[in-house]
Amino acid sequence: MENKSSANTHQGEGDVMGAKKFGGGNRRALSVINQNLDNRGGVASKRALSLKPAVEFGNKKQCLQEEVKKASEGFGVWEDEVENENEPVPIFLETSDAMVDQDMEEVEMEDIFEESVIDIDACDEGNPLAVVEYVEDLYANYRKMEHLSLVSPSYMAQQFDLNEKMRGILIDWLIEVHHKFDLQPETLFLTVNLIDRFLAKQTVIRKNLQLVGLVAMLLACKYEEVSVPIIDDLIFISDKAYSRSQILAMEKQMLNTLDFNMSLPTPYVFVKRFIKAAQSDSKLDQLSFFMVELCLVEYEMLKFPSSLLAAASVYTAQCTLYGLRLWSKTCEWYTHYTEDQLLECSRMIVGYHQKAAVGRLTGVYRKYNTSKFGYAAKSEPAKFLVKETDMLFKNDSS
Repeated sequence: MENKSSANTHQGEGDVMGAKKFGGGNRRALSVINQNLDNRGGVASKRALSLKPAVEFGNKKQCLQEEVKKASEGFGVWEDEVENENEPVPIFLETSDAMVDQDMEEVEMEDIFEESVIDIDACDEGNPLAVVEYVEDLYANYRKMEHLSLVSPSYMAQQFDLNEKMRGILIDWLIEVHHKFDLQPETLFLTVNLIDRFLAKQTVIRKNLQLVGLVAMLLACKYEEVSVPIIDDLIFISDKAYSRSQILAMEKQMLNTLDFNMSLPTPYVFVKRFIKAAQSDSKLDQLSFFMVELCLVEYEMLKFPSSLLAAASVYTAQCTLYGLRLWSKTCEWYTHYTEDQLLECSRMIVGYHQKAAVGRLTGVYRKYNTSKFGYAAKSEPAKFLVKETDMLFKNDSS
């Protein structure tokens, strides 16, 4: 990365910093510092602390205190030997407390609260599968290419026999099929992308909508999977609604309509990168994918680019898991999105989370309400994000 700060070299400090945010790390030392700063009217409530500046500050303060102590002890001995009590006190003793306060203030403002950007690829330098040498180039290209995978959020208007609800029902069903076949996550996201791109270019009658979904999954499997479901499997899960010849004919039509272009970035590739930037654990991983899969079913989410959808899902998952707004400098650096840019999308995701278990489209909820996915669907929605947004909207209106 071209302009990455020198803080990227401090990988160890960044890891401990992340642990501090989420409740880990050496809490005792930092709590002492925070207490001292609070008593002085400081701003110790800042969310992120860099470990190295905090340690340096503690060491510096201790050294200054020891110097003052030694000097005071020396002065005591010297005072006993002086007959004249009006002897002027040495200057350095008169100003030592002010020196400590001044140094503490400088460290406090300049060092302690400076949040560093962590080099999330440093730990993978020995892993050839992580392609550390050109992973940034890959994602730079993904960002350039993602506009090609965008679909007009109003394309359904040209479908005379389909509507948004039908699309939602189809994708909800395909999520269940994908889960039953135990396919790769990439396959599901590519399947949905193929469906939307095809429907944006080709009108389809209602009875063939399920056929479009089956063929899109077949193509995605051929692109992503090692073991591909056979056509007889697709005929079976569709309750023999379509013949083998119909499936093959639709496959040919879909490929020609899309110009055989299936190598486009979906939200999946961005989520994988962004959860790494968030220094996630298994809970945050599952919750992030739960959020983004909720978005797959919703037609209105087509207005957001894949990268923004992924970033908002990770951000919402963090807020849900930790109960507070959390978006580090590292996340902002690697996603290229600020917290304010994510709030609109995040608020919509919270709304989907609140209603995930009710209604007809509960496929994502049932999938993530299992031990395999850590019961991520049972997490309490981050309602405070919606409330904060509503309050801001009211204030702006007034």
